[in-house]
Parts: sequence; structure tokens; C-alpha cells
Amino acid sequence: MTEENKIINIDGKEYNKDDLSNEQTYCVNQLTDLQNKSNNLRFQLDQVSASQTVFLEKLKTSLGNQETTKAMEDSKAG
Repeated sequence: MTEENKIINIDGKEYNKDDLSNEQTYCVNQLTDLQNKSNNLRFQLDQVSASQTVFLEKLKTSLGNQETTKAMEDSKAG
């Protein structure tokens, strides 16, 4: 581990990981894991939101095409 990786910053104060207790190290590891999970969930949410938009637009297009087709059929029948 490089010297840079051994330093953590909490509320503007720097701490050397080697100086932390086991409990403090555990908390740091938990926070790191939670931040990674949060980033991953945000990434997944972006994908889901984009997909919802695509499928909504596809549905709107399909419904619009259906209405156009029905209107054309109705005008031919009349």
C-alpha cells in the first residue's frame, strides 16, 4: 500500500490507516463498501431510467401507429 492510500480524510482531518483501531478500520471498510454500493446503485438506476424512457417512447410510437392505422381503415370504410 502506498503512503497515499494509507491516509484517509474525515471532515477535513487526515488519519493514517495504520494508526486506526480494528473497530475504526472495520468502519472505514464498511463505509468504503457502502460508497461502492451506492455508486453501483446510482449506475443501475441510470440504466433503468434510460430503459424506461426508451420503452415509453416505443409504446407511444406503437400506439400512435395503431391510431393512424385505425383512422386510415375507418376512412376507407366510410
